[in-house]
Amino acid sequence: MSAVTEAAAPLLDVKGLNVSFFTHVGEVRAIRGVDFHVNARETVGIVGESGSGKSVTSLAILRLLPYPGRVTSGGVTFRGEDLLQKSAGAMRALRGDEISMVFQDPMTSLNPVFTIGEQIVEALAVHKKKKGAREARAKAIEMLNLVGIPDAASRFGAYPHEFSGGMRQRAMIAMALVCEPSLLIADEPTTALDVTIQAQILEVMKDLREKTGASVILITHDLAVVSETCSRIIVMYGGQVMEEAPTRELFENPLHPYTRGLMRCIPAQGGAARERLVPIPGTPPDLLKPPAGCPFVERCGEAMRICLASRPVFYGEGRHRAACWRLDPEAPR
Repeated sequence: MSAVTEAAAPLLDVKGLNVSFFTHVGEVRAIRGVDFHVNARETVGIVGESGSGKSVTSLAILRLLPYPGRVTSGGVTFRGEDLLQKSAGAMRALRGDEISMVFQDPMTSLNPVFTIGEQIVEALAVHKKKKGAREARAKAIEMLNLVGIPDAASRFGAYPHEFSGGMRQRAMIAMALVCEPSLLIADEPTTALDVTIQAQILEVMKDLREKTGASVILITHDLAVVSETCSRIIVMYGGQVMEEAPTRELFENPLHPYTRGLMRCIPAQGGAARERLVPIPGTPPDLLKPPAGCPFVERCGEAMRICLASRPVFYGEGRHRAACWRLDPEAPR
């Protein structure tokens, strides 16, 4: 492979990913043919309602799917190696080292009986990044400083319950980045925080990406969260990718009816803020019996007969694509 080809290859490449949960009531097809990639030093947002498959996708990438879920087909390639073919031991070594994850609720992710500093040092010890206790402590304090925790040296010995929600989330980010991973996956990192703290956490992640050079996947249900943070956005619904585009292009010209529906749920700024928000009617599809066609068909005001029968293909040019039959040049206007 030439140097040019290697440089152009994505850091993470997900192809045809299918994930099912085999329950006592039947097979729940949670992810159905998901394709996307993440380039080096890129921040990508994955957006969608609860149950759209965002978090399951991230857990499949890390091989952390809870029982009874499993990947039924597809590939997940990281630095040219298929993660789905790696041994359990190789994945344990990779998680937290090359790929790290920040989970939604830091209080359930942090161990309440160990100090914040001890938990960050443990991440270093597991991956053998630092051998001496003094060196490991210094690195942990450096990371706490980096994520904006004041008086980091004294807070090193604090317990999770002594931190506020925003501070715990910062500590989780410090723990995820202490081994200097190439890819950080942040699953709803600001959901439980108030608006002011949300903005601070997003600014911390933005600054850290610039300082560390890590790629970031930011998972959220809120388009407003990714609008200022991500260079590219992937919109998911019903276990599938509905639309993918550079952030500005997505906001200026959303192609899929679901994306437009999500945008109508965002409060406007200025005088337009008094306008009534427009919720998307209906409920997400039952993935025990997923629709044969577009998963959004029952909630879509633009649906056609073909939308019920056949799964739409992707249309679009360049980096902007959407899976909608309305984009077919032969579709009625």
